[in-house]
Amino acid sequence: MTDNDRYRSPLETRYASSAMQAIWSPQRKFSTWRRLWLALAEAQRELGLEITQQQIDDIRARLDDIDFAAADRYESKLRHDVMAHIHALGDVAPAARPIIHLGATSQFVNCNTELIQMRDSLRLIAAKLARIIDALGTFAIEYRDVPCLAFTHFQPAQPTTVGRRAAQWAYDLVLCLQDIENRTENLRFRGVKGTTGTQASFMALFDNDETKVEQLDELVTRKMGWPAEKRYLITGQTYPRLVDAQVLSSLAVTAAALHKIATDIRLLAHRKEIEEPFEAEQVGSSAMPYKRNPMRCERICGMARFVMSLVQNPLMTAATQWMERTLDDSANRRLALPESFLALDGSLDVMHNVASGLVVYEKTIRANLMAELPFMAAENLLMAAVKRGADRQEAHEIIRQHSQDAAVQVKAEGGVNDLLERLRDEPIFDGVNFTEVLDPAAYVGRAPEQVDRFIGEVVEGVRKRYEDEIGKGGGVEMTV
Repeated sequence: MTDNDRYRSPLETRYASSAMQAIWSPQRKFSTWRRLWLALAEAQRELGLEITQQQIDDIRARLDDIDFAAADRYESKLRHDVMAHIHALGDVAPAARPIIHLGATSQFVNCNTELIQMRDSLRLIAAKLARIIDALGTFAIEYRDVPCLAFTHFQPAQPTTVGRRAAQWAYDLVLCLQDIENRTENLRFRGVKGTTGTQASFMALFDNDETKVEQLDELVTRKMGWPAEKRYLITGQTYPRLVDAQVLSSLAVTAAALHKIATDIRLLAHRKEIEEPFEAEQVGSSAMPYKRNPMRCERICGMARFVMSLVQNPLMTAATQWMERTLDDSANRRLALPESFLALDGSLDVMHNVASGLVVYEKTIRANLMAELPFMAAENLLMAAVKRGADRQEAHEIIRQHSQDAAVQVKAEGGVNDLLERLRDEPIFDGVNFTEVLDPAAYVGRAPEQVDRFIGEVVEGVRKRYEDEIGKGGGVEMTV
């Protein structure tokens, strides 16, 4: 059977980066199991158990040299993946066979490995968020003072600037980055807790020496690269499954932010104002050669929705962990954990590609704005007329009547907005400088200055924290 004769996840073949796939790969998983067994044996030897240096060396020599076929043969017979890999390691490290996994339960390797995978995945997600924030920050500065039509309820509202809108997108991602960083900082190692979390098996190994059992937990934690104080103090057979729900919730929040940004760009593409990158030979539609479909942003939205939907899985799993643990979490988590990270990872790579290559059509942006600006300028025209001695109520009624008539002209007749021409003919507005009143820059408020402050106070901090990762921006992958 070839790869084309069996199902392969598109997260593997099309969307997720090789870096994220490596974190959740069988090689990373099972080589981490072996590193955990090594750390356990080393710590047990240091604390006085009869484990030889030869046994330690035998395990260390086989950390990455995994015979997956042998492990598969053992699992088909034993129906237990951890025991299968213990036997596979024991075959190539026979001196160590008697002490591999000594006193441990399966969740010693499963839980601790998954926590390491989530920590490394969160760090990769954070780096990719920083790259997008950097790209949007650069775009925001470039277009900080280009006025454009803003919308509330997807109806024309007060103008903003192209750069200000991009800064808002970036700020959403900054909030997501802060959440991801917080999750990473508060993630803990399960450590060495035993079958139901009581450490009873290790108490038996160390003749009820509680101090040595506590030292064992600390030593293994440090050997696996975590500070000793970063352990879950109390667990059942597994680390608290609420942790999965917390982490995937942060991923879902990030996915929601990406979905919102990508949707905005899709709407702007419909208005012919801003488009995602479109390559010279790219095909927009198999039927309509003229089309430039926003396929990148559509892909972001599709994968982001998938990530958001997965957050229900860990919530239900955490809610149904009877007493110290049930096994109905296992199959579910094999899907929910990696696929949440892989799908978000793919979305981030596409968003970085989009943010780094946005195409802006300034003339169309201005034309769209100017088509609506007369309505928005009504209050300024009113104030300008009053300053020249006009009666405020009379001027208001004239503007109201002409605005309604102009709206009918646009909506019912398909004509242009002729409000300004109507008002210019009214004596009450004689002497009013229509050009000055209709300068779009007069309606964007502090948008350019807000962009400057956001870049200086927020984006520059992200750039400083992730300087190395942003510098590797060329390493961001995207399959289109």
